[in-house]
Amino acid sequence: MDSQRYLDCLASDYARLRTIAASAPDAEVPTCLPWTMSDLVRHVAQVYLHKAATMEHDARQPQPDVSAEDPLAALDRGYARLLAQFSHRQPSDVTVTWFPPDQTVAFWIRRMAQETVIHRIDAELAAGVESAPIPEDLAVDGVDEVLERFLAFASHHFREDFAGTLDDLTGQRVQVETAGSAWLVNLDSKVITLTAPDGSPDATVRADPETLLRWLWRRTDEDAVTVEGDQSAVDALYTVLKGATQ
Repeated sequence: MDSQRYLDCLASDYARLRTIAASAPDAEVPTCLPWTMSDLVRHVAQVYLHKAATMEHDARQPQPDVSAEDPLAALDRGYARLLAQFSHRQPSDVTVTWFPPDQTVAFWIRRMAQETVIHRIDAELAAGVESAPIPEDLAVDGVDEVLERFLAFASHHFREDFAGTLDDLTGQRVQVETAGSAWLVNLDSKVITLTAPDGSPDATVRADPETLLRWLWRRTDEDAVTVEGDQSAVDALYTVLKGATQ
């Protein structure tokens, strides 16, 4: 996906998130308990404002406090500041990120598109409305981001986020497949790695792109995917994903 495609997806999901949130501000968010819809909106606003400030200063920034602000006003303000950075800078421009291999504005364009689609789903679930489909290209890209950055990279650099679950891994190998793409996840207790599929995983997890992305982020039922092989290996993957995606 190119940066303009991410920006188009971001705009669409932001608009839907905002519309749904306005209709049910006090609804509980079942995927982010004990949050209400207003808490969810404040969180997204805080994320937008923090990333905009990071790019504005090209340095790590403290988390902004939006607790006293109207949630939708904070969301609008954050989105406007975020778009200002994305429109005034090139995707290839250097800026600070938490992923050393990619210190560019393009990292945040991708990250904000993926952040927003997941929280758009949260808003839909809270309001009890039908979820809009996730475009296939965005969903496949989101699967790649979760596995590469939130799981493999984070297991090495942010081990504390996994709350000890990495220590229970025993080298299980789980292949994740969707829409012609595949990732082999090596669940080693020292560090999780991704390698090219070699035809001999302990288990395979397979689903359409949207279902798989939602499964990785715990936004659908645990049994929504098809599993072949060792269920305990898939259970181990699902357990460590909780730390990666919380």
